[in-house]
Amino acid sequence: MNLIGEHTDYNDGFVLPMAIDRAVVVAAAPRAGRRVRVLSIDLGEEIEIDLDHPGEPRRGSWVDHVEGVVRSLVRRGVALAGADLVLTGDVPLGAGLSSSAALEVAVGMALWSLAGGPVDRVALALAAQAAENDWVGTRSGVMDPMIAALGAADCALLIDCRSLEATAVPLALPDHVIAVIDTRVTHDLASSAYNQRRSECERGVELLRRWLPDVAALRDVTPADLEPLAGQLPEPVRRRCRHVVRENARTIDAAAALRAGDLVGFGRLMNASHRSLRDDYEVSCPELDLLADLAAATPGVLGGRMTGGGFGGCVIALCERAAEQPFIAAAASAFEGRFGRVPVAFSSRAAAGTCEVG
Repeated sequence: MNLIGEHTDYNDGFVLPMAIDRAVVVAAAPRAGRRVRVLSIDLGEEIEIDLDHPGEPRRGSWVDHVEGVVRSLVRRGVALAGADLVLTGDVPLGAGLSSSAALEVAVGMALWSLAGGPVDRVALALAAQAAENDWVGTRSGVMDPMIAALGAADCALLIDCRSLEATAVPLALPDHVIAVIDTRVTHDLASSAYNQRRSECERGVELLRRWLPDVAALRDVTPADLEPLAGQLPEPVRRRCRHVVRENARTIDAAAALRAGDLVGFGRLMNASHRSLRDDYEVSCPELDLLADLAAATPGVLGGRMTGGGFGGCVIALCERAAEQPFIAAAASAFEGRFGRVPVAFSSRAAAGTCEVG
């Protein structure tokens, strides 16, 4: 779950996610030969991957995620061998809660563990990102697999997506809770809209280099840099750049607020992030906006925002414990009244990332 820092990762920026207490679980055993057999209990489907003969990428199913990790690990020199895998999980699909990264990191951890030797968790995250980029077709950044691989209990991670440095930020929250409301509007991050946003950011970098020649990515642009140049950029590139540049600054400020125990300030930054994702980056939707607006207006709720790539998924809200259930009840009622269905709500704590279960 990304607390703040949305669409900044593929711009070499900063993100502040936490690992949630939901999981994909993989049981793994070696087998003779050069085939990896994978059974998904939840889907009731079984596949086989030939380690020596790659299949076709971008088939549009869960197979792409699994085979993409296999091919990425092989390219990184991990000596994979035949294996049987059985997997299941309770991470909501298409909800902006990184179900794809959970699958890829869990499968990669299992296969790497069977191959022997210590697992390099950063390399594992990069292999999962490569699976998304090359096999699934989503030009996603490294945030989702990094938090799945490196998450720490009762902490968020401030991740520098350029250096891959990850710094733990305390997030125990004894008197507050993070409520999650799933709109059940699914999204496809391999869609043209997501990849188009990335292309618009890259176009912004090309244009900004006329005045800022040292800029390699939007991460290198500050709000003070952008303000006098914004009028030189065409729409919607100007708004895309404005979101990313300001969101990077918000993320740094949010980590500082958590360290200082300033949850009110953190909540204000969450609200500002959602407005920017709605207006400048245009990746929200009416269902997300309704819930985020309710979070911003409800007493005892310090802030709320969409989380994930957008176009559907979840809103997260930082609530005082006494305010959690009244907020969820009010949100469900308003949501049902407008959209004719009830959203799914639950709370989450900051959990550990991938690990061997024994």
